[in-house]
Amino acid sequence: MARSMVRPLKRLLSALVVLPLALAGGAHAADVEGQLRVSGRLMLDGNAPRDFTKGRTSADTTDLVLGLLITGEGRYTADRWQLVGRYDGGGRKYLAFPGEDVLVQAASLEGSLALGTSLGVGVEGRAKDRRGGSRAYTDLVASAFLEYAPDARLALRLRAGAHRFLYRPNFPASFGGPEVGFLARYRLDRRHAFSVSGEYGQRRHHASQRYPPGDTPAWTGRREDAALMASVGYGYKGPLTLGLVYTYQELNSNSYGESVRRHRLSGTAGVRLPWKLMLLAQGSLGYNDYPDGVYLSPEITLLEDDEAQHTLSLKLARPLSEQLDVELSYAVYGTELSRNDLFYFRQVGSVGLTWRP
Repeated sequence: MARSMVRPLKRLLSALVVLPLALAGGAHAADVEGQLRVSGRLMLDGNAPRDFTKGRTSADTTDLVLGLLITGEGRYTADRWQLVGRYDGGGRKYLAFPGEDVLVQAASLEGSLALGTSLGVGVEGRAKDRRGGSRAYTDLVASAFLEYAPDARLALRLRAGAHRFLYRPNFPASFGGPEVGFLARYRLDRRHAFSVSGEYGQRRHHASQRYPPGDTPAWTGRREDAALMASVGYGYKGPLTLGLVYTYQELNSNSYGESVRRHRLSGTAGVRLPWKLMLLAQGSLGYNDYPDGVYLSPEITLLEDDEAQHTLSLKLARPLSEQLDVELSYAVYGTELSRNDLFYFRQVGSVGLTWRP
């Protein structure tokens, strides 16, 4: 892209962040920042349709995939106001499995107002829209928050809002309801940091309540879930960057077969190597427990690679110039469901370029 096109794109991104406050007369002596990244990838996907199979053998499901991702970020900071926005848009094109083609857009916007030196209030919104295959959905979250940050070492945020989820292939699985949550971060020193977070939501689905086999009541109510999430994390920044997070998720449903409890331990690591190389690694181990012995909800396949309980990915990156990076990556995903002998396995390798104006 020519440099003459880069400047207008950066100005547009900054304008999207500044405009709401400028219209309110608050855009005086403001600090404005903006970033843009474009990434293209060529991938080899070993399980393009993400099939579960009996045992560990299956038909050939390998496919060549083209991927594109555009990311824009902007920040506006005035005397006491701050507005932060982010947009991600991209897609994947499968050559042999066109039914897996996907287009994804995600956007977030947060506005906050400082009330003195340690207290702040604000509102935030997130939206994600995914089109393609069996994973077409729209996920919307809006909330208000209260933040307490007495110094650079401690930050605490409490939020309350609403969550709306629309699942197009099976609309009765859509839901809506209130959510509350918190996030606490504590930096022990410049290298060691800890975090704790939690979230609770009540979800009312469009689907009817499902009952155990043989139980046929005269009246069927609506499906209702209680969703709980809690996590604790540790981060280290030094010659080696490390992160470790344990997450517990629980979905209690009045509908038979929909309840699940999930334990997940995730880790990240990054280290600089000779010849300007950067090595990044991510991995996770998971355990799922189904109180009713089965899990029927289609939502298990909604998130990217969420079928996998265990994951491992490696990425090697090197700058070719101040604006262009080349990346090589490899990832493996796996799950085994012992109750029904279903096995999920997927390998993905890719090479890509990332450009920053």
